[in-house]
Amino acid sequence: MVIQHHVSGYEAFGQLMGGLKAPFLAHVYFTGSKEPTGESWCPDCNQAWPVVEQELDKLPADSHFVVVEVGDRATWKDPSCAFRKDPQTRLLVIPTLKRWGAPQTLEGAQCEKPELVSMLFTHSDDD
Repeated sequence: MVIQHHVSGYEAFGQLMGGLKAPFLAHVYFTGSKEPTGESWCPDCNQAWPVVEQELDKLPADSHFVVVEVGDRATWKDPSCAFRKDPQTRLLVIPTLKRWGAPQTLEGAQCEKPELVSMLFTHSDDD
């Protein structure tokens, strides 16, 4: 069974990823933080999430899936946002879906395409 995690903020994300026992396979979905309505302030993230969620069953059983809330709109838009500056994340847009530690990344509207999400989840580095 896929191990799912949900964290808010850069520090919580770093702690989670640092605590995973290597070697591990993880896919990370970066999204805007949720508002009191339960939806993200980011409309693109809200549009992409159902597509990503429907493809989760394609992930390998022993892998990790991490949802990371990057912060409110002001935090995300700040050019010095830690998620933008970190060489491991280097986020340019949200939503972003990454295979952790690998170059495979989907950004923005790409996360709304089931065939791309499925490919990211199912193809290994060896394919």
